[in-house]
Amino acid sequence: MKLSTRTRYGLRALIDIALHQKERPVSLGEISKRQGISKAYLEQIILVLRASGIIRSVRGKKGGLVLAKSPEQISLLEVIKTLEGPISLVECVEDPKVCPRKDECPTTLLWQRLKEVLEEELRSLSLMDLLTGAKRSKME
Repeated sequence: MKLSTRTRYGLRALIDIALHQKERPVSLGEISKRQGISKAYLEQIILVLRASGIIRSVRGKKGGLVLAKSPEQISLLEVIKTLEGPISLVECVEDPKVCPRKDECPTTLLWQRLKEVLEEELRSLSLMDLLTGAKRSKME
């Protein structure tokens, strides 16, 4: 499984919002500039994150984007599933009908277990865990 730029950029945008929303809501332009992400591409990512309830928009002259929940309440699994869809190393784990060998395949249990382990790990990590690492690396 390879994560797309959509997820990598989405996580960077969420970290940026979390780091700066205390001052005021964060504008799309500010995120774009600080993170080096095209504004047009960032808009697409923000639409998905807003629709899923991870972030929300604040309207008005001093409006912008803020997290809809605290960073501790946003799991990395939620973000990745929102931006990528189901997590799976092979297609047959999500849709067994795609493989004619599903009933006798010796690797099915391996792929299922790896999916479960990956999801469990991502569920256990929050946006706050990434923020803690980001703050620490800025201090070093």
